[in-house]
Amino acid sequence: MARITVWNENRHEKINPLVGQIYPQGIHGAIAQFLTEAGFETGTATLDEAEHGLTDEVLHSTDVLVWWGHLAHGEVSDEIVRKVQQRVLDGMGLIVLHSGHFSKIFKLLMGTSCDLKWREAGEKERLWVIAPSHPIAEGIGEYIQLEEEEMYGEHFDIPAPDEVIFTSWFEGGEVFRSGCTFIRGNGKVFYFRPGHETYPTYHNADIQRVITNAVKWAQPVGRQRPVYGNAQPLERLTAKAGV
Repeated sequence: MARITVWNENRHEKINPLVGQIYPQGIHGAIAQFLTEAGFETGTATLDEAEHGLTDEVLHSTDVLVWWGHLAHGEVSDEIVRKVQQRVLDGMGLIVLHSGHFSKIFKLLMGTSCDLKWREAGEKERLWVIAPSHPIAEGIGEYIQLEEEEMYGEHFDIPAPDEVIFTSWFEGGEVFRSGCTFIRGNGKVFYFRPGHETYPTYHNADIQRVITNAVKWAQPVGRQRPVYGNAQPLERLTAKAGV
């Protein structure tokens, strides 16, 4: 059974009554609940816990890390970020949600600013499936419609994704690459755009299905990790050393 850790700042829930009403157990609690119901062994971690809840023990027992952040990206310890990066390079999956595009870990893994256009106006969003055969899109129709969401618009300053699974259209006219996959080292990364804290996006069954599919997709593969560094030849060498 895959072991999942859902990480969240857990700040909006404490200072905004509307967010607390929508997510009484926190955004992390809402996500952990549907992942648990899907059969995953799921735990949570938050910013204000010791080591942000991401101790060495937690990180090394996590197969897929789900990340939601917004208000306090700068408060995340650089040491913890480097540990998360190494775990991804070693094979741990990473699902980055919504405003996590500006998190230290996502920017580190992407190597770009990860900037974008945004507007909070409660707009209709349609997330069109443009990779219908991809496992992350399993069980989803031609599009997912959200009646109210925050707008994110292009240009999204990320490296060219390995795959674009969803492209969003917003009521105001913008479009956005809302579901992107990347391979970093031995690990898989999926960025998924929806999830503004003042809308009940993570209660939407299709959004839950996408995140659940993404967790399945991002699990480490069951094989021995590559060995790096100086290597002995597999066959007998006939060339003279130094030639």
